[in-house]
Amino acid sequence: MTDQWSNELDGEGLLGQIWRMARPYLDTRHNEIHTRISFGMAARLLDHEAGDPEVVLPAIILHDIGWKSIPDHLHLQAFGPKATDPGLNRVHEVEGARIARCLLEQVGTEAHRIAEICEIIEGHDSRRDAISQNDRIVKDADKLWRFSREGFAIDVQRFGQTYAGELKRIGDNLPKWFLTPTGRRMALELLDQRAAEIPS
Repeated sequence: MTDQWSNELDGEGLLGQIWRMARPYLDTRHNEIHTRISFGMAARLLDHEAGDPEVVLPAIILHDIGWKSIPDHLHLQAFGPKATDPGLNRVHEVEGARIARCLLEQVGTEAHRIAEICEIIEGHDSRRDAISQNDRIVKDADKLWRFSREGFAIDVQRFGQTYAGELKRIGDNLPKWFLTPTGRRMALELLDQRAAEIPS
């Protein structure tokens, strides 16, 4: 599965079309690299977790397009360890679902899949419990970004954390963040990798 989907974002197929339509909405908050990495995580999760790639993969491409609706200077009030306005986080979910519906209709996605994808996007951060297995996979893929080398380095910088402090933060949250066995296993493996990279 991972190899099957690895080149899809840059290809001419449906996922490539969705990606190109999404990119103008992803030029904020490091969302383009976040989405690419999360897409790869979702493909890896689908190797081991039952899920519908025709729901999971479009959902992970589109899940954060709603941040474009929020001014950049307000972003850190909406997410992260020092967030003060979770209502803004909700705005990006609701706006993201609205925009995603428009984009998915343009590429001819089936109505029942549009409905599920948009429902996943509309609660991917604020809804702690998953509504489906597809939702579990999307939530885990989104959070696995924080454990990747690139995502970890970005979060250390933007949250003003020390390397050790960010490592502790994500390690402490790992048990409650991940909803699939594969997601938890991948997060633990990545956490060990980040720990091995602590600057001396």
